[in-house]
Amino acid sequence: MSEQPRQPRRKPAPAGAGGKQAKPYRRPQKDPVRMLAFEVLRAVDERDAYANLVLPPLLRKARQDENFQARDAALATELVYGTLRRQGTYDAVIKACIDRPLREVDPPVLDVLSLGAHQLLGTRIPTHAAVSASVELARVVLGDGRAKFVNAVLRKIAAHDLDAWLERVAPPYEDDAEEHLAVYHSHPRWVVSALWDSLGGGRAGIEDLLEADNERPEVTLVARPGRSTPEELLEAVGEDSALPGRWSPYAVRMAEGGEPGALEAVREGRAGVQDEGSQLVAMALAAAPVEGRDERWLDGCAGPGGKAALLAALAAQRGAFLLASEKQPHRARLVERSLAGNPGPYQVIAADGTRPAWLPGSFDRVLMDVPCSGLGALRRRPEARWRRRPEDLEAFAPLQRGLLREALSAVRVGGIVGYATCSPHLAETRVVVDDVLKGRGAGQSPVSAELIDARPFMSGVPALGDGPDVQLWPHLHGTDAMYLALLRRTA
Repeated sequence: MSEQPRQPRRKPAPAGAGGKQAKPYRRPQKDPVRMLAFEVLRAVDERDAYANLVLPPLLRKARQDENFQARDAALATELVYGTLRRQGTYDAVIKACIDRPLREVDPPVLDVLSLGAHQLLGTRIPTHAAVSASVELARVVLGDGRAKFVNAVLRKIAAHDLDAWLERVAPPYEDDAEEHLAVYHSHPRWVVSALWDSLGGGRAGIEDLLEADNERPEVTLVARPGRSTPEELLEAVGEDSALPGRWSPYAVRMAEGGEPGALEAVREGRAGVQDEGSQLVAMALAAAPVEGRDERWLDGCAGPGGKAALLAALAAQRGAFLLASEKQPHRARLVERSLAGNPGPYQVIAADGTRPAWLPGSFDRVLMDVPCSGLGALRRRPEARWRRRPEDLEAFAPLQRGLLREALSAVRVGGIVGYATCSPHLAETRVVVDDVLKGRGAGQSPVSAELIDARPFMSGVPALGDGPDVQLWPHLHGTDAMYLALLRRTA
């Protein structure tokens, strides 16, 4: 019997749907710019870190790679701050593109989606590049499975531009003005309400303020009097990259950005980085007239040291002594660093301003820049708007009142106290001053002091309101929203 011919061996069907040849697996490629941005966002979310503290060291490390260029650092910075500033808007858009509550999306996935949304809706990065780069990032940090979810959501987001999405996800202004502004300008509703109350007026003013909160602030330098000059800083930064301050004679604005630490005067402590609003507060306290001697000044909440350094320089020009007190030892060390080399007499101590380490009536001038919500610096710390809660103000209230009372005790009769906050919230500004002056609160009695008009001591600064206190605004003055009340001890 003859042998049956061998049947040809059937080749296995190629993997993949419909028998099509499957694509070979490709390892995800790490994009150093987007990886860095993602790392910062995770630190902000997981550790309650601030981007302005986390980002610079990561950028310095990245620059050790010769392939990481200045444009890469600029893009990473834009991705981080742009995503944080517009987080509320992007959350509303993402929510409209998924079939589950936003809180059920894992935070790392939401960070990747937010970074992708910002590239699609807030930058000029081409759509295909924004989607593919974000999906690639998702493959690296989340895995292929969740990268598919990211891809699907971002393709939905890419179907409309930002204006079209805002029309879809924000209620009409006429129906709910505060929620409309909250979504359009990416602020929590309670913050919109509080800022509107403080600012007063109609729609235009609050919209200008919220828009200013979402703009990238300039880096502002201060030339510490007697140690540096604005002319030196302008020359060091370069005429094409620097502008004089708007209001402070000691200010120089780095209009084109740059690294302040690269300047010799900054490295040596003769100049520093300081918002112009902060400079104006210190200058106003120094300019207000006191009755009699003017020899001993106090900065009662001195950390991290910007105002203390400017006050110390101004005091030195008059032969006055500055005591800089800061409760937290690590912040007191920052103050010491800022004041190092000051030509006049000064001392830095770690002490609690509500339990003073000095005798009553010891000082001629006292600055008390109290801990607060920080709602006045949302341009610089955009994550603070999402981190703060209304109840935080209740926690600050006793401390703010206690510090102001002790400041008024520390100053002699005829001396001046400056009460300052980096917040425009009425509960942290006028209400505190009014309560202390009138002795509101359990076991408190009225304080023998009077408000004096602070506006003349910010010469040339417009739109300071009806006084006697002063509220600065980002959209009106180009500064942080600093508040200042000046009080003279009367008995």
